[in-house]
Amino acid sequence: MKGTENNSSYQLDAIDFRILKLLQKNSNLTTKELSAKVNLSTTPVFERVKKLEKFGYIRKYVAVLDAEKLDKGLSVFCNITLKEHTREIGNQFVKDILSLNEVTECYNVSGDYDFLLKVLVKDMKHYQYFVLNHLGGIKNIGSAHSTFVMGEIKNSYEVPI
Repeated sequence: MKGTENNSSYQLDAIDFRILKLLQKNSNLTTKELSAKVNLSTTPVFERVKKLEKFGYIRKYVAVLDAEKLDKGLSVFCNITLKEHTREIGNQFVKDILSLNEVTECYNVSGDYDFLLKVLVKDMKHYQYFVLNHLGGIKNIGSAHSTFVMGEIKNSYEVPI
């Protein structure tokens, strides 16, 4: 399986880091364009990118979409607390959350809550429907606290390098 090798068996150098930075900014760069930016010929750059993929430094390539243009302009962060904490309940919660298209991110967190969800919906009416008909149907949720995004200040998918 791609990306399952031990990362320590491949040491990154300055050129690898430069390639990663460039691909984070624009994954559509061709090998030729990358080569020009890192001052190497295309073959070594191609081989480096393949190694970065093989060793899991590059997990996948995606298109970042505009949620507002796709009628999903309301972002909500929802903190979830479970009623009970057993392996079965936790696994079932995760399974249920993975089935909800509106949930775009889910994190198991420490502190006052158990999970943090990022939910994208059209508007407040659609969020209410989501809470009542989807989230409300998940067993063992003790509480859900919602925070509504009024404006996005910074949104980056980049890992600081």
